[in-house]
Amino acid sequence: MKQADFLSIGDVFSKKKDTKKPPAHQWQDLALNIIKELSVPGFKRNSVFKVCKDNPRQFIETCLSDTKELCKTGSKWSYFFKLVSLKDNPENITK
Repeated sequence: MKQADFLSIGDVFSKKKDTKKPPAHQWQDLALNIIKELSVPGFKRNSVFKVCKDNPRQFIETCLSDTKELCKTGSKWSYFFKLVSLKDNPENITK
């Protein structure tokens, strides 16, 4: 073998595929979907993960659906958190 047949260490690492690990839990995947759909800012990302972990998937999906339907302008992620917070105090719903 000639010296030219060997790859340098830099070539080996540059050819490494950039693969991301899939989420370990379904609630993580749901949270990532919400972050993307509602354009959640970076400082609120952890809050999305927390509500997805602490609440049933059906409830979170309902809040997401209601947010998309009811909030046409403004920061949708803020409206989403208002809906999630109503779970603890449903009497706060304004009619």
